[in-house]
Amino acid sequence: VAKDLGLPVPALRDRGVHILDKGRGKYFALHEKTGHLVTAERIDREQLCERVQQCVLRCELIVEGQM
Repeated sequence: VAKDLGLPVPALRDRGVHILDKGRGKYFALHEKTGHLVTAERIDREQLCERVQQCVLRCELIVEGQM
């Protein structure tokens, strides 16, 4: 995420970058030391998308301040 935004990793914390998950759980997080997008908890496809062939989890990246 840091690389995609063109920011150094410490700037993620300084700018208040965080992930908003759409849905019931908090599935994604930013790794503080690398700036990588990681899974924050176990994702159970069968539970989330019981009868849907294509399962999609949506999230938003929020960056406070100006870019």
